[in-house]
Amino acid sequence: PVKKKPRTFYSAEQLEELEKMFQEDHYPDNEKRRKIAAVVGVSPQRILVWFQNRRAKWRKLEKLSMKDTRKYPTSSA
Repeated sequence: PVKKKPRTFYSAEQLEELEKMFQEDHYPDNEKRRKIAAVVGVSPQRILVWFQNRRAKWRKLEKLSMKDTRKYPTSSA
């Protein structure tokens, strides 16, 4: 059986930093991930996973907002 890594819990400060970095760049390269990991205090692999999950959440929200704009179009009449 494959052993799963224990879940990483982030503090409010870490999440704030990660969200700030996400606003700057949705796809950080390897070097940027290492820098973020050093600032946040977790491994670059955890940063990679966090960004993958955050992008999935972002795409889901984008899709939902697109549905809403089609459901309730603003008329300019």
